[in-house]
Amino acid sequence: MTGEDVPIDEDELQAFVDERLDGPRRDAVEAHLARHHELRERIAAERRQRASLRAQLQGKAAEPIPARLRIATIQAARRARLARRVSLIAAAAAIFVVGASAGWFANSLRSAQPVLTAQVPTTAIAQGAAAAYRTFVVEVAHPVEVGVAQETHLLQWLSKRLGHKLEAPDLAPFGYRLMGGRLLPGGSGAAAQLMYEDSAGKRLTLYVRAADGTETAFRFQQDGDAATFAWIDQGFGFAVTATASREELLPIAEAVYKGLTSKG
Repeated sequence: MTGEDVPIDEDELQAFVDERLDGPRRDAVEAHLARHHELRERIAAERRQRASLRAQLQGKAAEPIPARLRIATIQAARRARLARRVSLIAAAAAIFVVGASAGWFANSLRSAQPVLTAQVPTTAIAQGAAAAYRTFVVEVAHPVEVGVAQETHLLQWLSKRLGHKLEAPDLAPFGYRLMGGRLLPGGSGAAAQLMYEDSAGKRLTLYVRAADGTETAFRFQQDGDAATFAWIDQGFGFAVTATASREELLPIAEAVYKGLTSKG
């Protein structure tokens, strides 16, 4: 099988959008798009959206690099983590050599070490948003913790817990009205979920929590019937989730992004 015969998957299409493909695989994707009109239109729209986001955030590139992101700071933090890890290994070795009777204790220490799996930051945001959506979108009596009648209190409360001013985007042009929201656990801190509903009872959520990374481009994820667009901006992850097609959800996600950026 040649490089051109390898099937084109979603990750490769995303790499094409992000201009991370070169050589034969880029040629293969371009040939594939030439044969599929609808897919070509979708990819073209995503590339335009990527270019728009880059243009809007271009000014950020000229700003001074925060101290926490400087190479020297990062290297110092890595050295500190490595030193702690070496200390833990040395301590575990010392416990192990005490004797066979202490073997069970050393084993328990090894079992307690967390398994770290590399994960794209927006993927974690999308997964958290989809899980929260599935949990609360089906609720009839208590879909939200604080209703829209207390919108001002809700947004002030969530903003305080997140450490980030939270606004409720106006989704009336898409037929959705705010129902309210709730506080959720998210990563190592708190997360917020705002829930919207249209006249047919169809629900949509906006999920927000602190997140590392600089992936401002949208990432799409399909989890069962729940579709999610997620992105990261200024240290926070955002995700819009609904039971909708990619094409239906994209303009809503773009409107939410632009609304939150203009008020940021």
